[in-house]
Amino acid sequence: MRARIKWVEGVSFLGQTESGHGVLMDGPPEAGGNNMGPRPMEMVLIGAGGCTSFDVVHILKKTRQQVTDCVAEIEAERAETDPKVFTRIHFHFVVSGKGLKPEQVERAISLSAEKYCSASIMLGKTAQITHDFEILEA
Repeated sequence: MRARIKWVEGVSFLGQTESGHGVLMDGPPEAGGNNMGPRPMEMVLIGAGGCTSFDVVHILKKTRQQVTDCVAEIEAERAETDPKVFTRIHFHFVVSGKGLKPEQVERAISLSAEKYCSASIMLGKTAQITHDFEILEA
């Protein structure tokens, strides 16, 4: 996997992925930015959320659960001193579907957290990661 980050101006950077996608990252005005994009650490959280959500939906579909939506709401805390790594991350999943079995949703989340989601497993080296979920009938 490869990526390229190009400085644009101030504290704005354009990230380009090997798959041909780009994202503009920027800092807040107090750090010299123009607030034109997410912060790099926000991108880390979004990446972890995307990784684990992909797993949860994929696992639920493989077990023939009729999932229609999955939202991961993430709250994180960072260390107060440099390096300001994540110290706590909580994933709250809101999973919608028809007749979803709570034990299957819980199993999908656990498998992602413990075996499949490389992003959250990597973050778990510095952060305490917790999960919970709710199910909405579609």
